[in-house]
Amino acid sequence: MRLANPRARLRLVAVGLTLVVLAFTVRLLQVQAVDADTFAGKAAVNRYLTVPLAAERGTVSSRDGTALATTVDAYDITADPYLFTPKQTGVKDAPAKAAALLAPIVGEDEAELTAKLERKKTRYVLLARQQTPQAWRKIKELKATLADKAAQKEGANVLAGVYQEKHAKRVYPNKELASSVLGFVNSEGKGGAGIEAKLDKELAGRDGKITYAQSGGRQVPTAGVQEHPAKPGSDIDLTLDRDIQWSAQQAITEQVEKSKADRGYVIVQDTRTGELLAMANAPGFDPNDLSGADGDALGNAAVQDAFEPGSTSKLMSMAAVLEEGKATPATAVTVPNRLKRADRSFADDVDHPTWHLTLNGVLAKSSNIGTILATEQLGKTQQEANEVLYGYLRKFGMGSPTGLGLPGETDGLLAKPDKWSASQQYTIPFGQGLSLNAVQAASIYSTIANGGVRTEPSLVRGQTGPDGRYSAAPEAKKTRVVSEKTARTLARMLESVVDDMEGTGIVAKIPGYRVGGKTGTANRVDPETGRYNGYTSSFAGFAPADKPRVTVYCAVQNPKKGSYFGSDVCGPVYKQVMKFALKSLQIPPTGADPARLPVLAGSAD
Repeated sequence: MRLANPRARLRLVAVGLTLVVLAFTVRLLQVQAVDADTFAGKAAVNRYLTVPLAAERGTVSSRDGTALATTVDAYDITADPYLFTPKQTGVKDAPAKAAALLAPIVGEDEAELTAKLERKKTRYVLLARQQTPQAWRKIKELKATLADKAAQKEGANVLAGVYQEKHAKRVYPNKELASSVLGFVNSEGKGGAGIEAKLDKELAGRDGKITYAQSGGRQVPTAGVQEHPAKPGSDIDLTLDRDIQWSAQQAITEQVEKSKADRGYVIVQDTRTGELLAMANAPGFDPNDLSGADGDALGNAAVQDAFEPGSTSKLMSMAAVLEEGKATPATAVTVPNRLKRADRSFADDVDHPTWHLTLNGVLAKSSNIGTILATEQLGKTQQEANEVLYGYLRKFGMGSPTGLGLPGETDGLLAKPDKWSASQQYTIPFGQGLSLNAVQAASIYSTIANGGVRTEPSLVRGQTGPDGRYSAAPEAKKTRVVSEKTARTLARMLESVVDDMEGTGIVAKIPGYRVGGKTGTANRVDPETGRYNGYTSSFAGFAPADKPRVTVYCAVQNPKKGSYFGSDVCGPVYKQVMKFALKSLQIPPTGADPARLPVLAGSAD
């Protein structure tokens, strides 16, 4: 048999292949050139989207582990404006219809939502922040209903381009409790004040991102996902005692309201460690609802307000006199009714005949004149005395940062001695002409309570990282200010203020406990005018006086109703908070008898 000629078959195969290649070429030209825009639009619908994954913000807790600031599930509602165009939805007014459905659920203005959904040249818009899981559930149910109707040709799914991003919401379970310390988180998820701002980087963690393909507003599960997980923030453990904070906040709030004052603050400090057990401000605010907050109350006035301390500052003057060996508690001091110095005639808070006091009596009766006479002994000249006193004020922390590093914190004001005016060199010894904040004021008394060693105040005990490891805060800096002997002597002198009937602070007596304290009533500088207007009332002290554990400092700014004396305004607050703190910390009385140093010169008692 003879085989057929293969040339005909080969020619046929060649023609067929040519036609196939030609068809592919024509189609390729059509896709890449003729219909390029059409296919690019279709591809855009199925493009990959990259959306952020918000990191969970760390929890802030009190020293007993109770959450003061935490997070709950919430969702940011987002959208892809491209999927709301008439070409994609088949509806001319899809943005308006979608906005009408979303506005009552997310609580946003309908017109603003419409404008966001109509934006050009973007595939991502944020419609509403931190919506509840219930709100997102309603949106999902609406989307499902519209999708079913669209499948049955009964309308368009105008919510197909609406998505969610999990973005936890910051909540404060105790509402106003410690709000000035905690601060708040702003609408952008960043710390706006207090600890939330100071430790924002640690609390915030690091956001992640996820990239996925979507088609018609839905994720394509078979297209693969690229995810960079978010790194959660660290949990912060504060030194605050929740119960003592509550007691301090309640006491100062009631007194500020009763006195019709501008504001007030209470500081409670552990005398041994420098840890702040409470930092209360009044008025306060609820960080869960900033819309109803007074703008002036959103900060932390206890560290942001600089004010003249008045007579509570006399403790530093007495410390200098005792440490320099210029007098003892029993040294006689003759106190006239008036004392002429520089360009002024100085007086005490009450007119009196010539007093014959001891140095202890000068402190107990809070004599301005007696304090001037005592501090004049610090040097051979007034300038030398000023230099010595200035050195002690600086060692007590005046004019320096507290170490807390909170936003807006003031260092206070303490000019160098060569800048003191003629009157300042006599007013500074009794607390006028310098300024401090409430934490600095409390630290003065904690220094004496701690045997003359100043321990830098602290507010953070440590933090737990995302890996679960706990890191304790660095040990507080300690500075020897006066000797232990001088500190013990001053503690006994402070007892006379509270225990002796001649003292100005007898209202602060606590049955069964030895209490040391000091009243303060200072002329107040109005921050708006820069002139004296009203008073700063204060009370500071510690207990038990012979074995100190707790320092309490109270100050009230510009009380307008009732008395303005520190003993009347802040004495009761001090007593209330101190009693609660001693009980809460289970600190027993020492059982020792009070020191009872003499107040009047020549007195045996």
